Amino acid sequence: MKSNLLIICAVFAIHFSLSAQDTTTVVPKKIYNTKALNLEKPPVIDGLLNDPSWNLVEWGGDYIEFQPDENTSPTFQTKFKIVYDDKNLYVAFKCYDAEPEKIEQRLSRRDGFSGDWIEINIDSYFDKRTAFSFTVTAAGVKGDEFISNNGNNFDESWNPIWYTRTNIDEEGWTAEMRIPLSQLKFGNEKNQVWGLQSTRRFFREEERSLWQRKPIDTPGWVSEFGEMHGLINLKPQKQLEIQPYTVAKFETFEAEDGNPFRDGNNADVTGGLDAKIGITNDLTLDLTINPDFGQVDADPSRIALDGFQIFFQERRPFFVENNNIFDFNVSRSEAGNTFGADNIFYSRRIGRSPQGFPDTNDGEYVDQPDNTPILGAAKFSGKTKDGWSIGVLESITAKRHATIDSNGDRRREVVEPLTNYMVGRLQKDMNDGDTYIGGMFTATNREDLTDELDFLHKSAYTGGFDFKHQWNDRDWYIGGNLVWSHVKGSEEAIESTQRSITHLFQRVGADHVEVDTTRTSMSGSGGNIQLGKVGDGHWKFETGATWRSPELELNDIGFQRQADDMRHYTWIGYQTLKPDSTFRRVGINYNHWSVWDFDGNHNQLQFNTNSWQNWKNNWFTNIGFNYRPILYSNFALRGGPRLRQSQEFSFWNSINTDSRKKLRFSAFHNGAKAFDDSSAYYSIEAGFSYQPTNALRISAFPSYRINNDKLQFIDNIDVDGTTRYLNGKIEQRTLSMSFRLNYTINPNLTIQYWGQPFISRGRYSEFKHVIDPMAKEFDDRINLYDDNQISIVDGEYFVDEDMNGTSDFSFGDPDFSFIQFRSNLVIRWEYIPGSEIFLVWSQDISQSGDPSEGLLRSLGDNVFGGEKPMNIFLLKATYRFVF
Repeated sequence: MKSNLLIICAVFAIHFSLSAQDTTTVVPKKIYNTKALNLEKPPVIDGLLNDPSWNLVEWGGDYIEFQPDENTSPTFQTKFKIVYDDKNLYVAFKCYDAEPEKIEQRLSRRDGFSGDWIEINIDSYFDKRTAFSFTVTAAGVKGDEFISNNGNNFDESWNPIWYTRTNIDEEGWTAEMRIPLSQLKFGNEKNQVWGLQSTRRFFREEERSLWQRKPIDTPGWVSEFGEMHGLINLKPQKQLEIQPYTVAKFETFEAEDGNPFRDGNNADVTGGLDAKIGITNDLTLDLTINPDFGQVDADPSRIALDGFQIFFQERRPFFVENNNIFDFNVSRSEAGNTFGADNIFYSRRIGRSPQGFPDTNDGEYVDQPDNTPILGAAKFSGKTKDGWSIGVLESITAKRHATIDSNGDRRREVVEPLTNYMVGRLQKDMNDGDTYIGGMFTATNREDLTDELDFLHKSAYTGGFDFKHQWNDRDWYIGGNLVWSHVKGSEEAIESTQRSITHLFQRVGADHVEVDTTRTSMSGSGGNIQLGKVGDGHWKFETGATWRSPELELNDIGFQRQADDMRHYTWIGYQTLKPDSTFRRVGINYNHWSVWDFDGNHNQLQFNTNSWQNWKNNWFTNIGFNYRPILYSNFALRGGPRLRQSQEFSFWNSINTDSRKKLRFSAFHNGAKAFDDSSAYYSIEAGFSYQPTNALRISAFPSYRINNDKLQFIDNIDVDGTTRYLNGKIEQRTLSMSFRLNYTINPNLTIQYWGQPFISRGRYSEFKHVIDPMAKEFDDRINLYDDNQISIVDGEYFVDEDMNGTSDFSFGDPDFSFIQFRSNLVIRWEYIPGSEIFLVWSQDISQSGDPSEGLLRSLGDNVFGGEKPMNIFLLKATYRFVF
């Protein structure tokens, strides 16, 4: 199979290499000359382009195709005009189309980017790394993004106040925009030059055309913009916005007899204030008082058997907006498989669920809070004309208590202390944007830790230094970072950290780590270094190394999966630059990884090859294969010895039909299998999206996963001074389906529904304990209990190893069935720009089922025939004052 795969990849590479041409191209910069309106009346934003003020300037045009066939004439041309006054920038577009009745006018929420659209990107800093993007569809739907890192980050959470209208006529369609200068950032020079780019999507051919040509193999985005001249005597505008809000919340749930905290309903009304204050035109202070940090979108259901924490995306607006400046990824790479989610700052730590839980006696009831209130937060961020990116975030979360009721007598226990979080970020662009250096520092300080919370750190500090240098027109780069951490706390807190799944200092046979019960602090370090080529031709590559010392601990305000890891990675990629008779574009990749711990053990060697294809009919497919000849785990036995795991082969494959069609399908499946049949995994998700009208879209994506593993960890049990590393064979089945319905009444009024039933069931058998974790053969690693040695009584397994009639140890039945149903119905109305009303109805059912039942029956009994769901009804209203 491996030989066949290599032959296929070689054929692809030879085929496309033969048709390759010299791609080293010097593209001249285009210049657009704008003018100030002065005494002219500003245009009315109605999409008609009939105002005399547009006659002040010439048309900019001569767009060139970018996708699929770069540097050719587009199907239809586009042109624009730009004028300005002391408060606004005005933009007019004319998008020609010989068949205007076929212009696609699909409706969506803001930033939906559906159907035909036109876009302008403005690099008002002229730093060649950041820009502001404004998009409007033919249906009049807005899209806006803040572009950073030279196009590697498009932040859709940026929602400036601006105005636009569109119109369809016999020549195609037109659009007008009014962009307040207060929403842009620029200097105070008398004569300014801004970077400028415009992109048009011609929907019927899935074609992109640009005003300023950009070859496919040229890296970056903002650095390749054309220029806008004629900006004279512009005065920077200091932004000042105040947005009060109010939220009414009502909850209903299943009443619990005898529980005074579960009487069937709760109600609450709160209010608060958000503000944006422009300290300068470059730097903004965001303030929030009694913030509403609830998230409208629920997290998808997931379950993990490996013991590691699960990464969930941030969804709260305050933390999502302009979060790019606070991003400090420890080891992101083109190759992947380098703990790409690990970050010095993980904003979901702020306002998290309380980490403590009170001890209770039989008959007592607990009112445990779901989250930690954020008393206040401030964010100071921006970028100066000199290339300094600055970000400071400060937040204080409240002390949180749980209330315990014992026959009417109540007491309170602290489950989360008063905590202060601080994040600081600084980055400097140099060398005309080709180089940057930066640093980051975080601090977490907790006050008044009680005995019940002595497992928490009293304080935690992290920091880092990062850099990137590019040369040869940004085709080549070298970059990296160094990070460090320092945590302090009680002896119990530091011991808990040493024993956590991230570190496991107690693991048997690890000579380089050990648990020190007298420590009250711990310091660690990590980093990443990489060299790569991403431009000038068909071939790209990246190679590098990343490491995390055993003591590195980022999880107080960051995210870190595991420590004690060093890995080398390499990625080589080939891409086509021109379409042919079969493909619009194709990419072929090769990756390999090699992993060690800090004791010098070689824990993993993995090879990968994969390919993606964009077909002529605009279908997308990909396929990939992994081979792992070496695999050991320091974590599988949860503090036990290093465990040898079997050689494995895995794959993935996806098929996506044309995304432009009213009815489209997609399917993704992946699987893995050990060579000795000790484990096997398969997962498939397939579904459809249907848009019967421009306003309505429906999608459903069911998924099914099979996980069979003969060595699934259960527990470490002490038996007469000897540890039994208890494992079993698990047969896990997981079934879920995500259903979405989006109805767009108009660009400012939408209805959205999302629902997901979910069930994961695990059945255990063939119980065993590990006796020789490094044995080459699977059967030599374990001692399998036979039916005469193990029995189950009332949900408890009893093990009689020597079969003398006396149980040597016992453990609880590990079988499980976790069932959940979550849904959201959201009505959003932006009644004036920047001011919104939300109506939200959320449902949640989370409970355990009977593992002996079938998936569908158990899901139906518990979701549709079980207890009353938790219902949450929200009404939120905001009003944005702009000064």
